[in-house]
Amino acid sequence: MSILVIDVGTSGLRAAVVRPDATVASEAHRPLLPSTPEPGLVEIDAEAIRSVALDLAREVLADAGPVEAVGITNQRASAVVWDRATGAAVGPGIGWQDLRTVGTCLVLQGEGIHLAPNASATKWAFLLDAHDPDRSRDLCVGTVDSWLAWHLSGGALHVTDATNAGVTGLLASDGSGWTTAVLERLRIPEAALPQVVDSVGVLGEATALPGAPPIAALVGDQQASLVGQGCVRPGMAKATFGTGGMLDLNLGDDRPAFARQGEHGCFPIIAWRQDGQITWGLEAVMLSAGTNVEWLRDDLGLIETAAESHDVAQRCEHTGGVVYVPALLGLGTPHWDHGARGTLLGITRGTGRPEVVRAVLEGVAQRGADLLEAAEADAGRRVERLRVDGGMSDNPTFVQALANAIGRPVEVSPVREATTLGAAYLAGLAVGTWGGWDDVAAARAPRTTVEPTAPVDRERWQEAVRRVRAWYPELSALSF
Repeated sequence: MSILVIDVGTSGLRAAVVRPDATVASEAHRPLLPSTPEPGLVEIDAEAIRSVALDLAREVLADAGPVEAVGITNQRASAVVWDRATGAAVGPGIGWQDLRTVGTCLVLQGEGIHLAPNASATKWAFLLDAHDPDRSRDLCVGTVDSWLAWHLSGGALHVTDATNAGVTGLLASDGSGWTTAVLERLRIPEAALPQVVDSVGVLGEATALPGAPPIAALVGDQQASLVGQGCVRPGMAKATFGTGGMLDLNLGDDRPAFARQGEHGCFPIIAWRQDGQITWGLEAVMLSAGTNVEWLRDDLGLIETAAESHDVAQRCEHTGGVVYVPALLGLGTPHWDHGARGTLLGITRGTGRPEVVRAVLEGVAQRGADLLEAAEADAGRRVERLRVDGGMSDNPTFVQALANAIGRPVEVSPVREATTLGAAYLAGLAVGTWGGWDDVAAARAPRTTVEPTAPVDRERWQEAVRRVRAWYPELSALSF
């Protein structure tokens, strides 16, 4: 009853075979970075994603043996357009970080249509305008899960699940279907769109793989991480600290009262859909998390590896009053300020390498506390403990700083990337590997639990955030 998972991230792909005891029997990974032909543009090679995904899947199947089902998890909102007859991608795919449609989004906003440039909708419209301006070709549009399901099934499936559809900007707020008025305004033919399906459930055979196992789960990466960390009951939350940071809170059957964005900067999401029933969630976003550690390593040369940041930070007991606000790409939740910038405050002649490195780790932790507080405020409920994964969850200094900042326990995921486990659980639920959500919850045990050891001055932190806001007022004025 093993499950094959294909996990397409922003910077690489992974395939893994997950056993019924939630251990990974075989795993293969390959880096595959997006390209940036010009500032603000981010493109993905859809054909390379297809080829590498198939290669990695066949590699782990050859190593671990047959599986009962396939789960797919993916970077959300990246856009692909392909020819229905040939299956070939039309032009480059556009990555979720791409900002080329900012102007279009502002024009649409003036018409009362609110779309963010990181959603799929205007990216699809851009690709269709470039490659099929009169809409005469028979093309398919989709996110990365759609693209892979199409090719794994030999073109038999053109589908996306509700978690991915929910971040395209085109799904109705209640999750019931595509929004016709916006499709017409962007001239996206409804026939080109994938069918919205459950996140859990057998869809069809992956005929491109040995044994043609059924595709039984599709899910966006953050929702997969939510499931992978066992946050399957209302009130449970996880945070993933990778390049950026995402905190997701399970709300159960209750959709947030706001349609687009809460007062505290969080977004409603579909956590998963099963048997047509939606489990709702709330998402808070940090635009740069691990990026700040990369800055220390690659640009300042203060550390040689990301892991070394812990060792260097341990050379001092505190920062000596130095505060770092990690706004290299602006601020996300709760202050959506695209003109804010990263800032070091409180530097003295006594400030050295350890203090700066520790300040960076503590600054990311403080932003993590911002996300949690915003999610609790927008959801109207308290989270008793926070579960974490992602690359920064391996850093003990950071995890302790996070526990101190939120003032409650932090449970570290047993695996660094919980997305793979989440997609496996969802596919396994569809074919009986796990009997139900109680089994999924029981399968997860934290690697360690870190308790808070010291109070943190959150008021001083909020003052630091206030000082970095609107550094570029013209960018700060942008709102989507």
